Amino acid sequence: MTTTNKHWNDIFSANDDQELGWYEGDLSQTLKFIDQVPQHRSATVFLPGAGTSLLVDELLARGCDLILNDISDKALDKLKNRIGVDDRLVWLHHDIFKALPDNIPQSDLWIDRAVLHFLLDEGAINKYFENLNSALCQGGYALLAEFSIEGASMCAGLELHRYSIEEMTERMGEDFELVEYEKYTFINPFGDPRPYIYAFYRKNNG
Repeated sequence: MTTTNKHWNDIFSANDDQELGWYEGDLSQTLKFIDQVPQHRSATVFLPGAGTSLLVDELLARGCDLILNDISDKALDKLKNRIGVDDRLVWLHHDIFKALPDNIPQSDLWIDRAVLHFLLDEGAINKYFENLNSALCQGGYALLAEFSIEGASMCAGLELHRYSIEEMTERMGEDFELVEYEKYTFINPFGDPRPYIYAFYRKNNG
């Protein structure tokens, strides 16, 4: 794998979950968007950066099928140890800007909390949005939560591509309509404010 894989493996190996800058114990900001998805409790959900997020536990408890992707195999190992074996899970150790495997089932919901903004190369960003589009079924939903243009320029020792709602919507393309967006300040485990943009889209039926 790439040095990026090593970077994230080192972080997940060296820190407990609660010590990670993006650790989110209160899931309400994300869940209020998920609650708007019809029949979300029977949905197939793609998490492009599952990490060790508690959102996985919550979605499983709600009855969802999950595709859990992360660039860090150490993060996925920690997650496996926590939640155990479940036939509703697909595990994917993958760079999200590379073509997705052909055998991945289509999803009803794509939830990205703080993954996209780590992609800086224009080609990688474009491929990310191609993957999002191809992974979602018609009528599916996407929730993107990324550092806003008012946010910090770096996270986890890496530079970021910060987003406005205008750029996000343009990159999503004409196949998607913006349902709702919100500026949100996340207070990380160290007490530092992190301005985010939460953008919620629906894929047109075509």
